[in-house]
Amino acid sequence: MRPRQTVARRRPELRSAQLQLGRKHRPDYWLLIWCAALLAIGLIVVYAISPALAAAHHVSGNYYVGKQLLAIGLSLVALVVTSQVPLKWWRQAYKPILIVAGIATLLALILPVDPAYPAHRWVRLGGLSFQSVELVKFAVLIWLAGFLARRIQDGSISSTQQTLKPLFIALAVIAAVVVVIQSDLGSAGVMVAIVAIMAFVAGLPMGRIMAISGVVLIGLVLAVSATPYRRDRLQAFLHPEAHCQSSGYQACQAMIAVGSGGVIGLGLGSSVQAYGYLPEAANDSIFAIYAEKFGFIGSVILLAVFVAFFTRLKNIAERLPDDFSRLLVVGVLAWLSTQTLINVGAMIGLLPLKGITLPFISYGGTSVVFAAAAVGLAFQASQYASLSAPRTPANDLPSGRDFRNTTVRRASY
Repeated sequence: MRPRQTVARRRPELRSAQLQLGRKHRPDYWLLIWCAALLAIGLIVVYAISPALAAAHHVSGNYYVGKQLLAIGLSLVALVVTSQVPLKWWRQAYKPILIVAGIATLLALILPVDPAYPAHRWVRLGGLSFQSVELVKFAVLIWLAGFLARRIQDGSISSTQQTLKPLFIALAVIAAVVVVIQSDLGSAGVMVAIVAIMAFVAGLPMGRIMAISGVVLIGLVLAVSATPYRRDRLQAFLHPEAHCQSSGYQACQAMIAVGSGGVIGLGLGSSVQAYGYLPEAANDSIFAIYAEKFGFIGSVILLAVFVAFFTRLKNIAERLPDDFSRLLVVGVLAWLSTQTLINVGAMIGLLPLKGITLPFISYGGTSVVFAAAAVGLAFQASQYASLSAPRTPANDLPSGRDFRNTTVRRASY
């Protein structure tokens, strides 16, 4: 007992966080149920298209299913770890996590690239590959939740020097590394959304958020205009019918896949686009393949599962009594919902292609593992959420200062 009291005296902010969290109670298992449902849907789709993928890449018919099962197994381990390690530890460990993310990014930049994927986004060691940007998202999430919580506690959330300047520096680093060096505009967009939404919920004044948005918009214009393939993608998005045999090929094939599904789909064992017509059928384009197999009704059901999953995250965030855990869950919600919106929007022609995975559904280990790790943090936080809390008239998540000043009643057990 004495060491805990000593740590609390040395770190009064941690003692305050412990008092705010209160007693544990039963966590939100519905969050895990919806997460498991998404993982199961993703595994089914990968299994259904694995013969086509195996034939195209001359590997065993069970190769892709086996790797996806391994990824799901690792994601469950990551979820258990992040749900059991106390939130106060994650708050203290943001520096080592940022350092590890930086080292992984440097390794991705200096190690040889795969000729099929020439961008410096993967750390490849032997037969294993690791996408460093997913760890960067996780690290930014934890750092930003702690940073904004400290600014709220010391009353400097509106300060240009103490809040806005560090956020600008973080965005500049993200732009320099993720956009310029790794050429991953989609992941950079997700991280910008995480920063903007968490800052808004923390109470950063709208004027400063608009300033950040203006800088991001200028950077986006420069990033697109300075890179020929991004200009081609934008042109293909604006005029897809004129670029179906060149830069707009993937977008056109994705819309063909979605349209081919009709109302009820072609069926689980039937697919045309997976046999070499639609690029990245198991990764970035998996929603189009899903729509081809299960049609409009199946697509609505999948999106409904995502909405139910995001609703659980929103409800948890509304009822958390301390700033750090609340902002952490808001960041998880911003991360996964933005990534889903970008992926689905690109597949149905509402957004330009960004080369970003659909959370829990797309084939690939790194994305699944870190998305599950983020869910583990939210699941742990749900143990401290109040069972009842005042809701806004429209049942919407409170924003800005109203959000963090929402009065919650702690659970009685």
